[in-house]
Amino acid sequence: MPVNLTAPDPAQLHPVPGVRIGVTEAGVRKANRKDLTVFLLDEGSAVGGVFTQNRFCAAPVQVCREHLAAGFGVRALVINTGNANAGTGEDGLVRARSTCIALARLLEVAPEQILPFSTGVIMETLPNDRIAAGLPAALDDTSEAHWGLAAEGIMTTDTVPKAFSRQVTLGGAKVTITGISKGAGMIRPNMATMLGFLATDARIAQALLQPLARTLAEGSFNRVTIDGDTSTNDSFVVIATGKTGPAIDSLDSADGQALLTAMQAVARDLAQAIVRDGEGATKFITVQVEGGRDAAECRQAAYAVAHSPLVKTAFFASDPNLGRILAAVGYAGIADLDQTRIELHLDDVHVVTRGGRHPDYREEDGQRVMKKSEIVVRIGLGRGEASDTVWTCDLSHDYVSINADYRS
Repeated sequence: MPVNLTAPDPAQLHPVPGVRIGVTEAGVRKANRKDLTVFLLDEGSAVGGVFTQNRFCAAPVQVCREHLAAGFGVRALVINTGNANAGTGEDGLVRARSTCIALARLLEVAPEQILPFSTGVIMETLPNDRIAAGLPAALDDTSEAHWGLAAEGIMTTDTVPKAFSRQVTLGGAKVTITGISKGAGMIRPNMATMLGFLATDARIAQALLQPLARTLAEGSFNRVTIDGDTSTNDSFVVIATGKTGPAIDSLDSADGQALLTAMQAVARDLAQAIVRDGEGATKFITVQVEGGRDAAECRQAAYAVAHSPLVKTAFFASDPNLGRILAAVGYAGIADLDQTRIELHLDDVHVVTRGGRHPDYREEDGQRVMKKSEIVVRIGLGRGEASDTVWTCDLSHDYVSINADYRS
């Protein structure tokens, strides 16, 4: 079961003017499941995206990068689950492009105006004929209100769909932001989402979309980890249809900042939902590192803790074997770290001071905190004023079972 995460109420997901969504069953891998999703974007929509830094990136990632760089204006996204189309060589690129061609013909647009996305099993041939055959059904059932269906349609090992929405007033106009994501394993920064799609009807200049996507990812999807694996298919796309509100030509303006704050909140909710639904997760863990010389070294220490299998299994067992946290901070790679300045808190419990066990710390207090479903680990480096935060989960027996059985 996910950690304090429930399926979204479709009635609470605000439609985004200029975006229509169709979802169908194409039989990509399994019968009788939603596995093909199409986003249709009104002409003039601005789109930006960031993708995995895994050098062994999937064919759809390569094609997305090409099509965004072409600058023809994106008119549609096509997303399949069940097959990642990764590790498929030149044939995978041909199949990804053929999917774009098939949808482009139906929409009477250029193939370069289609962005393809795939998620699922690696090193299997994409059944692009099934995807092409399913496209008409997806197009026949498009609606601005299908965000909930889309969240279901992009799931793989997720146990619940992930979708969030909010509205903000800009220049007297109510602007909508709605997004979906999927992911439960193979999650690590750069980017740490399997797939994420965030749309707004705000009027944002196209030139701002790429830096906006990077900024949003940096504050959300690049702050989560489940198992330390970076997927071949990670993609996060930001869409602005330009239907509502004042023109935003700078993210530093008052309207730009207000919109950025609201979009960042939705992106963060989506990213945290991935951790809460981590494969086999029973606990949601916030790792806060403060007192660093800069934010980068704070993240360095935080991820050493968040990636550690020894730390994560201790949290699963509610075992306050907290020396594992200190060890992870020590091997994080901060060469001149002074261990005598390290402080460690678990929620309200002061565990370590000046690099050693706090005189008032009692193991039963640590165990009390570790039995909770949500835990904050706060680490002080004693080196400066910088701080940063990442989110992770524990590592359970079910994680092994889920991934051992993934292809069966």
